Amino acid sequence: MQFLTFIGFTALVAVISYYKTRRTNESSSDGYFLGGRSLTAGVIAGSLLLTNLSTEQIVGLNGSAYQSGLSVMVWETLAAIAMVVTAMFLLPRYLKGGLTTVPGFLARRFDVTTKTLTSALFLTGYVVVLLPIILYSGSLAISGMFDLPEILGVSHTQSIWICVWGIGIIGSIYAVFGGLKAVAVSDTINAIGLLIGGILIPIFGLMLIGDDGNILDGLSKLTSEHPEKFKSMGGPTDPVPFYTIFTGMMLVQLFYWGTNQQIIQRALGAKNLKEGQKGLLLAAFIKILGPIIVVLPGLIAFHVFQGNLETADSAYPMLVKKVLPTAWVGFFAAVLFGAILSSFNSVLNSSVTLFGVDIYKQHINKEADEKTVVKYGKTFGVVLAIASMFIAPMIAKAGSLFAYLQEINGIYSIPILTIIIVGYTTKRVPAIAAKIGLLSGCLLYIVSQFVLQPYFIEKALSNAKASGITEENALALVKAEAYPHFLDVMAILFVLNVVIMLIIGKLKPRTEPFVQKYTKQVDIMPWKHTTLVSVVICLVVIGVYVYFA
Repeated sequence: MQFLTFIGFTALVAVISYYKTRRTNESSSDGYFLGGRSLTAGVIAGSLLLTNLSTEQIVGLNGSAYQSGLSVMVWETLAAIAMVVTAMFLLPRYLKGGLTTVPGFLARRFDVTTKTLTSALFLTGYVVVLLPIILYSGSLAISGMFDLPEILGVSHTQSIWICVWGIGIIGSIYAVFGGLKAVAVSDTINAIGLLIGGILIPIFGLMLIGDDGNILDGLSKLTSEHPEKFKSMGGPTDPVPFYTIFTGMMLVQLFYWGTNQQIIQRALGAKNLKEGQKGLLLAAFIKILGPIIVVLPGLIAFHVFQGNLETADSAYPMLVKKVLPTAWVGFFAAVLFGAILSSFNSVLNSSVTLFGVDIYKQHINKEADEKTVVKYGKTFGVVLAIASMFIAPMIAKAGSLFAYLQEINGIYSIPILTIIIVGYTTKRVPAIAAKIGLLSGCLLYIVSQFVLQPYFIEKALSNAKASGITEENALALVKAEAYPHFLDVMAILFVLNVVIMLIIGKLKPRTEPFVQKYTKQVDIMPWKHTTLVSVVICLVVIGVYVYFA
């Protein structure tokens, strides 16, 4: 019965996606890469949310909440403000320029080499880190939550391989052969399922805690018995200290929601600016509710298991096993599968777009027509998908990947954000400044986090142990005091890169000031309620922090 429910819901998503996209012209760049620039607010919002939400977040953030409490909600709530900034500042400029990819702007503002370097950075981040990790962490969650080795009569390793290739093949069909619109439509349907399934887990959990299944009583017990877990402001040893909101956290969020190709591609496919802004702001409102799905279950798990789980990242899978009625297992498996699929096919579709538009058309075959660009983009996507499916099962220690991913992504996220912000806010900064900003930002971050940080932590750890402190306590203390938090490092390098670029712009400015031209591909009349709704969203976020402070 569980498998029938799983297969039924998954097949329903595929059928609806095919029906909704069968008339889209996939042979043109706009048709394949941007869904024919026809996406509406609901589709954009659903696709944004599900592209973002996958197992590394559901499992990883709930694990962090189990360990550190409510303070980790910053990854969700601050995203709403980043989406507001994107809707008001970045999206109007993207659509005015008729962009297919974010690096496409850099070719006009700086030069083709800057665009190519940025596309290469995006692709490297997607190929080396993101795709294999999404496949592996998703497969690990599906296999673990639903006891696939026992059900299928295979070993744990074989179960992981089956899940990886199942997710990989189906995700590739959506992303490579269906284009952005198929991805976005399937995302929207799965987003509804994920919201329903994701909210059911904390509801069932609170019913378990409360007397006679009373949800409010369960919530009351949870907050009264663990008040230390319900503080919005993280301390120095927490994963996200509160002060980092004002340093690198906002920069990370702006990069992710405003300049990351896999995310912003949904808004670039908007039929007009109004729909794009409404989609972003709708997603922002829903994102504020995100902690109900990715934080609250971790807090419930802490109460249910009395903090005695072997690893924090097992909190969510263990809670699902304990509270989910058997009748819901197939549906929840399909929903979780959809979330994993969404992240995989979204990254893959963006990789195909970046390669086809910014690499193949620009450097390999400049005379290629749109049909040829799409064809070779798809070929690249197939190769990429197969490679990631072979690499994924070889990845170990998936439980620690969420925090690790955030840190690793800093290698390319801050340099790219820097040159885009400087590109839009200045008119005379030259192309050489952008290239130096990209290279110096990447190199300085690598030196900081992978050379200097291990050295200083190891040195401080030795001193702490010599003082008689236990290794576990020493490690927590040292990480907080021996070296700046990686979000602080991002903020420092962002400011440094901006200063470097402005100095170069002063010493060697462009001969002609940059003027962005309106391509008239879509209507850029803004939504009349954008400012009002944006202010309300920001006030709600501030209110949440004040309430739980």
